[in-house]
Amino acid sequence: MYKSSGIIMLLLLGFFTTQCGSNSNSGNINGTWTANLTNPDGSPAFNFTTNFTQQSGGSISITNFKFTTSASCFSGPTTQTGSFGLSGTFNGNVTGTFGMNISTTSSTGTNQLALQGAVNGNTITGTWTLSGATGCSGNGNFTINKS
Repeated sequence: MYKSSGIIMLLLLGFFTTQCGSNSNSGNINGTWTANLTNPDGSPAFNFTTNFTQQSGGSISITNFKFTTSASCFSGPTTQTGSFGLSGTFNGNVTGTFGMNISTTSSTGTNQLALQGAVNGNTITGTWTLSGATGCSGNGNFTINKS
């Protein structure tokens, strides 16, 4: 009886230690990321680099954002917001949902680029939609890789 209780206590202690320790892996979203957005036909649409830092409550701090391709729909200053829904970390592998919005306002209106996808380790994949002023609309797929 006592031997079984001791084994159960050790197993529970190991489980709780692992669960508490796994939170340190949630920072895997933190770092520099490079995005490639493609049109439905596979041709390039946009590329950008940025830094993500996971915040409390599932939001992401986005800094050092820069389009690395011509982005006429975003010729002025942009605002970026993002979210990350953690669904698990195992052996240092982060998984979860991802969302990001990039917007700019100019004399022709507001343009909004919305990305929705999933994180799996050092890769985020999903779909994007661009809406806004005349000539600034589209959609496609994206891949974002951690540098």
